[in-house]
Amino acid sequence: MSKFKTIAVIFAILGLITTSAMAKSAKTLDNEANLAINKFIEENKSADAFLVKSKAFLVFPSVKQAGFFIGGKYGEGVLRIGRKTKGYYSMTSASIGMQMGAQEYSLVIAFTTDASLNKFLLSDDEWETEVDGKIALAEWNSKEELDTEYDDPMVAFVFDSKGLMGSFSMEGTKFKKLKP
Repeated sequence: MSKFKTIAVIFAILGLITTSAMAKSAKTLDNEANLAINKFIEENKSADAFLVKSKAFLVFPSVKQAGFFIGGKYGEGVLRIGRKTKGYYSMTSASIGMQMGAQEYSLVIAFTTDASLNKFLLSDDEWETEVDGKIALAEWNSKEELDTEYDDPMVAFVFDSKGLMGSFSMEGTKFKKLKP
């Protein structure tokens, strides 16, 4: 298969992923976010205390990622402040580089400072993250307690992963406010 056909197939797959996900209602997103939070807490008992301590958190119950040198990911989620829904967001990313595979996972991004939360909230319905340390990817497993003290203003937790992807990166990821 030529390079251009491969690129076209990847974008067609990503288009299907995005189209199917965009049909979700606010009620569906809230229900899926609740299930994802419960799974997160089930996998690590100290997660509940961490979420309570954080200023706010974004929950993406299903992030779908695929790539073969050119890739992308998409997910829709909920912003929670004090366990109450304050908004709905999509997460989109495209990348080029050494990557291959497909996976689906859940993602929680916790805001640990007022400044990071305010910067996110004050962005004009769209916010981008880069690879300069704005979001730290926490390393943990179900046999460990979560560290409740992070120096980073935002911490991401990937869990309930299915599939296999050769790389994971938050670089170039765009968050956009939704109105379901």
